[in-house]
Amino acid sequence: MIFGELPVNIPSIWSSDHALAWHLEKDFRNDSNAWATAKCFEWDRKEELLPNFMEEIIDCPCTLAQARADTGRFHTDYGCDIEKGSVCTYHPGAVHCVRAIQASPKYGAGQQCCYGPTGTQILTHDSTGGSTPDRGHDWGSPPFLKPPRIPGFSHWLYDVISFYYCCLWADNCDFYMKRRPSSDCRTYRPPRAASAFGDPHFLTFDGLNFTFNGLGEYTLVESDLTSLRVQGRTQQAHFSNGTGAQGTGLSAVAMQENNSDVIEVRYSEDLHLEVLLNQRVLSFSEQTWMDLKGLFLYSTPDQNITVMFSSGSGVEIRGSGGFLTLTILLPEKFMNHTWGLFGVMNGNPEDDYTFKNKTTMSVHASPQQVFEFGASWAIENGTSLFTYDTEFLLDSFFYGDKHNASFLPVFSPHEDPADPLLEEMDSHCGSDLFCRFDVLTTRSLQVGMISCGWLDHPSNGRKNATNYLLGSTINFTCNEGYELTGSQERTCQVSGAWSGDTPQCSPVTGR
Repeated sequence: MIFGELPVNIPSIWSSDHALAWHLEKDFRNDSNAWATAKCFEWDRKEELLPNFMEEIIDCPCTLAQARADTGRFHTDYGCDIEKGSVCTYHPGAVHCVRAIQASPKYGAGQQCCYGPTGTQILTHDSTGGSTPDRGHDWGSPPFLKPPRIPGFSHWLYDVISFYYCCLWADNCDFYMKRRPSSDCRTYRPPRAASAFGDPHFLTFDGLNFTFNGLGEYTLVESDLTSLRVQGRTQQAHFSNGTGAQGTGLSAVAMQENNSDVIEVRYSEDLHLEVLLNQRVLSFSEQTWMDLKGLFLYSTPDQNITVMFSSGSGVEIRGSGGFLTLTILLPEKFMNHTWGLFGVMNGNPEDDYTFKNKTTMSVHASPQQVFEFGASWAIENGTSLFTYDTEFLLDSFFYGDKHNASFLPVFSPHEDPADPLLEEMDSHCGSDLFCRFDVLTTRSLQVGMISCGWLDHPSNGRKNATNYLLGSTINFTCNEGYELTGSQERTCQVSGAWSGDTPQCSPVTGR
């Protein structure tokens, strides 16, 4: 093959299987229905001889909310996306579908789960718009060299062209649905979530919440189940005049599972969000999805970063005001296999303050005792996943102490009635203690960030953004043939509520 002046050898696959109707054989042109029916029956006979992949694929989440939240195991199906107007050509009646990120271990199969306007599953037993699992995962699976593990082509061969034969070009969709029935959610278990945000506040997998204002690099979670390691770096917050505050925030998170690639998300010194792959800065200018060693990596246009490991564990990171907000999602199999600042995931918050030496303390510990607990989880250079490629990082974290014992934060900030910031804080934070803590210690409303919550697009319309934090604005438009009522633009206000009214798209009526 020749590109320009240079001969290039590119491994490729040639197949006679395709869906270009005008290029098909004479029998198709003479009687397309009979031709497609014969192809459908032939596919059905071949399916009878293949192993039952349905036994090993993961069950679907029960609701749309669960499906969208379980980002460690499922990703949005680009053919049916609620964020892009729910144009679900192959699944009529659905508003959103997701697909399993990982192929099944033995047969390399994939899972698909679709949901209707009420947020519940659509099953093929009830509707042709139901979700259909795949014998060949769309992205393929290692070692990628033969069916059903070849990326793209295996899925097309086993699952897509057969849909054309049975459902689109002939009226034999019952044959297809018999071989590709929807999975229900009987064995699905939602992941456990832990998070860190603000100055920084921690919510463990078992629901314990606390503030740890240490300055250094710490183990957020480790697991002996898959050698999962997620580490966090905190840096001192600064007032608007540049002086240091008595508080810190997450400035970088690094992670690895087994022998996967190492991903680091950090704020640079000029406060730009960077993603590093094995200590080199990545660019998402040409692609938002990356299939890497042991993980998938995804970045939204507004730089929300999601890392999905092969175990089904997921890490979500977004930046705001120079600090990171982090959520870690772990499947149920990690129960009793975690430790670190996010605690022991076992359904019992009483042992979440487990030190590195395996001793525990009461959940009613003082802020000073919690500070000692956090300090015990400082990492060492020999186990660090972080990149030290600037003079500041070398001096502050590589050659410096992993936990800066000389930095003492404010444990219980005082609220002075004469403080001019108090009125704005009351309006901004209300009774949220974490938010009030952040504002008082950093003197910044930006750090005490609040969200107005998820905002749906109107039915038969779309929205232009997915940022739901204070100050963000979302615009709405309607599909052709529909007109907008309500607010075309809504902004997240300091009260935590969206401005304006709920937009709706109604059919244009004749005048």
